[in-house]
Amino acid sequence: MPKDKYTAVWVSHSSINDFLNCPRAYYYNHIYRDPNTGHKIQLMSPPLALGQIVHEVLESLSVLPVKDRFKKSLIERFNQTWKKVSGEKGGFFNESTEKHYKERGEEILRRVMRHPGPIEELAVKIQQDLPYYWLSEEEEIILCGKIDWLQYLPDEDAVHIIDFKTGKKRENENSLQLPIYHLLVHNVQKRKVVKASYWYLQTDDKLTEKELPDLEEAHKEVLQVAKKIKLARKLEHFKCPQGEGGCPFCRPFAMIVAGKGKKVGTNDYKQDVYVLNQEDKKEAVVL
Repeated sequence: MPKDKYTAVWVSHSSINDFLNCPRAYYYNHIYRDPNTGHKIQLMSPPLALGQIVHEVLESLSVLPVKDRFKKSLIERFNQTWKKVSGEKGGFFNESTEKHYKERGEEILRRVMRHPGPIEELAVKIQQDLPYYWLSEEEEIILCGKIDWLQYLPDEDAVHIIDFKTGKKRENENSLQLPIYHLLVHNVQKRKVVKASYWYLQTDDKLTEKELPDLEEAHKEVLQVAKKIKLARKLEHFKCPQGEGGCPFCRPFAMIVAGKGKKVGTNDYKQDVYVLNQEDKKEAVVL
C-alpha cells in the first residue's frame, strides 16, 4: 500500500538544524500555528532579509539561458526585489540599518558580477517546487529541501551542488547540510553528484569545495535525527535544553507568542511574519 505523504513527517536541513539547536525552537518554527489565523509564524530580522533577497536574485538566474543572465544588472534585480523586505517588513526600524544591509547586498552582487564563476555556466533546475523523497517509507519520513544552485558538468553529465552563504560565519564541519543536500540531489534527479561547494559571497570570489559526504553514512545520520523528531512530535515533547527560561533560539518565538512581537505581514508561504524591536531583541538574548 502506497504511503501517504500528507501524514508523513517531513524534515529538512532547516528543521533538523532547529531541532538540534533547541526542540522548543523547532516547535515554534515548524508546528505552532497562530490560533487566530491558523498560520505558522516567521521571525524576520535584517540578516534574514538580506539572505532571502540575495538568494532570490541569484536563484532566479538558473532558469535563464546563460547568455541572458547578466543582460539585466543584478543590482537592478536586487533593488526591485528588496521592496519585499524594506522597512519594518525586513526588521529594519531605522533607515541607517536598512541602508547598511542593502549596501551589503549590493556589494555581494557586484562581487558575483565581477567573478560569476558557476553563475555563467550551465545549470540544472529540479522540476519540483519543493524537492523531496521518502527518507524512510517504513518510518514514514520524507526529506525535503531546496538547493541554491546545481551546476551542470557536461563532460561528466554530472552535477555540482552549490550553496550560497550570505553571512560571515563559516559552516560548521559537523553540519548536516551537505549530507542532506547530497541525499536530496541523488534521489530527486538522475545525474550523478560529483562535487559540493559553499560560496561565501560576502568575502570570497571563488567557491570553497568540500568533501562529498558518503551517501550511506549520510542516510544513517539524517534518519537518526529524523526519528528523534518524529518521536518528539508523537509525544509532543519539545523541551529547551536550557530549561523553562528558554535559550536564544526559542526565546524570541516565545516572546512573539506572548504578544511582544509586531506582525508586519504574511509571506508567500502563508506564514505570519513578525519582528521584534531592539529592546525586545535584547530581552530575548539576556533573559
